[in-house]
Amino acid sequence: MPPDVQAIVDDAIAAHAKIPVPHIPPPKPSPMLPDSHRVGCIAIKAGMTQEWDEHGVRVPLTVLWVDECEVVGVNTPERNGRWALQVGAGYTKQKSMALSRAGFFLTQGVPFKKKVHEWPVSQDAVLPIGTHITSAHYVPGQRVDVTGWTKFKGFQGVMKRWGFKGLPATRGVSLAHRSPGAIGGRQDPGKVWKGQKLPGHMGNERRTVQNCLVYKVDSARNLLYIRGQLPGPVGRFVFLRDAVRNTHEFRSKFAIPFPAFCGDPAAAPVAVYKTPKDPYLMYRAETDYFPINWKKGD
Repeated sequence: MPPDVQAIVDDAIAAHAKIPVPHIPPPKPSPMLPDSHRVGCIAIKAGMTQEWDEHGVRVPLTVLWVDECEVVGVNTPERNGRWALQVGAGYTKQKSMALSRAGFFLTQGVPFKKKVHEWPVSQDAVLPIGTHITSAHYVPGQRVDVTGWTKFKGFQGVMKRWGFKGLPATRGVSLAHRSPGAIGGRQDPGKVWKGQKLPGHMGNERRTVQNCLVYKVDSARNLLYIRGQLPGPVGRFVFLRDAVRNTHEFRSKFAIPFPAFCGDPAAAPVAVYKTPKDPYLMYRAETDYFPINWKKGD
């Protein structure tokens, strides 16, 4: 940043001095309480793959890459009305962002981030600025909610956008086989009702998939393997958080790090979820539904 611009930024920060952020000690492992809420993380959708579990069942997986995710801001009740953590991921150049956005990262003393999101947390889950959130933040078996943006389809007709049947392929229809047909508009009501299913923009909508199973965690490469499909194209950011529908008793079954993973992610082994029930157990015991009573001597 040029010196004259840096001086203007420093003067503006000094003129609008806010309540200082309280000192937050480094995170230490602690038990998770029933009303505790951890921070989420930002990941990049890397694609899909598949694996076979110990029973030979194929498991479709979505691969997520946690790219340099770290805490860049802390919100307090005195300044913002609630406890929350601002998390950034990815990397971008300073010239690619607005001056006000670049000044935020310079003030916090953290690298420039491509994507920033905020999660409300409980007071016992507050982390200091600069804390890295890695894939070890999650453990196999736990459930997460994943939020993303669906694939952009552009301007589409009613058959692709809404699943309309369309008009007949023959019998007098000319050049209107994929049209929506009548929408019921006459002198009364004399308008098109809001929400009418018509051609238009399709895709690029925010969607959340709840209760996704974390099947595999590769901490050395910062990869998460989530069972099933997730919204969005390859290369786009998604937001992860602990599943809101899970109870505290269910979370207690897994050794979820709280408030965050405090060890060395590179030294953690690859952890894979083990299916507790054999899906083929009912077929192992062969049952003879048509027994034959052989006579003696046959």
